Amino acid sequence: MKLLIDATTRVPIADQIVAGVQTWIRDNDVRPGAKLPSIRQLAAEYSISRFPVIEAYDRLVSLGLLDSRHGSGFYVAESGLTGRAGRGWSDPRRAEVESDHILEQFNYPDASLKLGGGFVPADWRDMGGLTQAIRQVSRTDVEAVIDYATPLGNTALRHQIMTRARQLGIQAELPNVMMTVGASQAIDLVIRHLLKPGDTVFVEDPGYYNVFGLLRLHGVKLVGIPRTADGPDVEVTEAMLREHRPKLFFINSVLHNPTGSVLSPPVAFRLLELARRHGFVFVEDDIFADIQADPTARLATLDQLEHVIYVGGFSKTVSASLRVGYLIARRDLVQDLTDVKMLTSVGGSRFSEAVVATLLERGAYRKYTERLRQRIGDSLIASLDVLTDAGWEVFHHPTGGNFLWARVPHVEDSRELVTAAERHGVTLAPGSYFRPNLEVSPWVRINTAYTGEARARAFLQEMGRRPVRKRA
Repeated sequence: MKLLIDATTRVPIADQIVAGVQTWIRDNDVRPGAKLPSIRQLAAEYSISRFPVIEAYDRLVSLGLLDSRHGSGFYVAESGLTGRAGRGWSDPRRAEVESDHILEQFNYPDASLKLGGGFVPADWRDMGGLTQAIRQVSRTDVEAVIDYATPLGNTALRHQIMTRARQLGIQAELPNVMMTVGASQAIDLVIRHLLKPGDTVFVEDPGYYNVFGLLRLHGVKLVGIPRTADGPDVEVTEAMLREHRPKLFFINSVLHNPTGSVLSPPVAFRLLELARRHGFVFVEDDIFADIQADPTARLATLDQLEHVIYVGGFSKTVSASLRVGYLIARRDLVQDLTDVKMLTSVGGSRFSEAVVATLLERGAYRKYTERLRQRIGDSLIASLDVLTDAGWEVFHHPTGGNFLWARVPHVEDSRELVTAAERHGVTLAPGSYFRPNLEVSPWVRINTAYTGEARARAFLQEMGRRPVRKRA
């Protein structure tokens, strides 16, 4: 077992050992019962203290990846490799690894620069408008502070969302709109209601890793469709439809995460034609709608909710902490999903919904998003220059949003870039996180809001100007 441990980085050694053992098990097809080096052996081999090794092994036992046998040592666990098979994971060994990957986005050192993060910086947010709206709701709507939200959500906010949807050309009425606890709950409700273990869905490759994990949790089979600069590859989609009968196709059509690309109208029309011919439904995640400067047609605009469930939210703009999302769909489906929501969570946060409604009603949100789009646009242009000058390759030159999908030529595994970034106090996620089955990828997601920072520039320039050692 060979691990990559660097005592000079800001990542705790115990974290490096945990990640390294997980990667070793995954990449080498290690079977149950394989013995690991003893605590003393591992500490001596890497010239580190025994304490982080003890901590790491304890955590791996807790994760179910290792068994501790008194007087004998540590072994790869049977349960860690196969224990979740009955819950429908397509690759049981990856269940624990993927769960740990998802948790890692919240475990980065506070001082690190989150170059691969999914949010705009806190100081770009409208903190003044947000705190003012919070004070107003707290002062004038006591019930919102202490009571449940109604199952469908705040009526005034639903009216606002309906109006905004119509501005995009989606002819929604109030019964088509339901509030959710973030866009993630909307997607979860759709999966709970429309899918069962063994069903097949199409997802984008690369795409949003949280959706991939959620689908596996429900025992659903994922089929990856390559994402191009114009949207999902239509030819591959059509070919896959000859082999599979998906119930749903999860798509991030505008300012795609992680590539920043936008679905083109010709591709959208062809995809909808395939949906009508083969009888599947799109779940259109439009979480970045409000930071798109010049709105483009959505699938929901072209289809008018016949074969599309439209999902959005305010985590990327207002506050991730408030957890306010929404879903727009056919009336009968909204009614069914409302029942599922009541059974699983009773309702959303009446307070959070009232705060967002206040921001929209007073016009503060509109003014804020105008400023935010301008700031994001400026950072995008500057970031493209920085990456190009440093010798990086960009998958697509977006027209908006704060994501770039980039790579260093001749680097086959972006985990090398992640390790190098840590030495600069910079955090990235390997491109494998964004692939349906954690396949190795040379690409990484770059958040353009941070490329102007000195640490980011030093890392980008160093990696782009010299060959990176390939993983043995």
